Amino acid sequence: MIDWNHIDTILLDMDGTLLDLHFDNYFWLEHVPRRYAERRGCPLSQAREELGDRYRSVEGTLEWYCVDHWSRELGLDIALLKAEVDHLIAVHPHVVDFLDAARALGKRIVLVTNAHQKALALKMERTRLRGHFDAVICAHDLGLPKEHRAFWGRLQRIEPFDKARTLFVDDSLPVLESARDYGIGFLLRVLKPDTRGPSREAEGFMAIDDFSAILPR
Repeated sequence: MIDWNHIDTILLDMDGTLLDLHFDNYFWLEHVPRRYAERRGCPLSQAREELGDRYRSVEGTLEWYCVDHWSRELGLDIALLKAEVDHLIAVHPHVVDFLDAARALGKRIVLVTNAHQKALALKMERTRLRGHFDAVICAHDLGLPKEHRAFWGRLQRIEPFDKARTLFVDDSLPVLESARDYGIGFLLRVLKPDTRGPSREAEGFMAIDDFSAILPR
């Protein structure tokens, strides 16, 4: 699937790609609604409905990914709530093997995430993955989410890469479409971001269920 002789740089998403999206899905769809219902004194069903509307109103923007935004909006300490269920943070199968193999081939490995700095710090502490990357880039530091085509130009100014010789792996269709529009040469979609959820469709991209499919030999 991948001819590693044609790849110099590997850009990797975090949530759903390297890490099991079950943590995030559980956190936003179960844990936050419960805490919100407790604070508001309202039924859980009402909390879920209200939160669903709020989530959708900022989906695909930096606010959607921002811990501080949701803390202000909901009157909850989102960073603290994440820590309450951080035992659910998990690395996808074969990720560490892939990172080690790519390192052995001399590829530059860069984590590129929309996650807020506080969420990123928690997940790196929990998974101990930070040492596997040559650089870690947070979209909040660049002022745009990966869904925005201009994000990639900002990224390239601080992390130079040859678009034609770069592999980008993500689970999000809008993000991959944005990267394709920018001209990144090799794009790969993770089809099962949540190990407890259904597989997604490739939607025209090369795709894998897990990183065992592209382990460099």
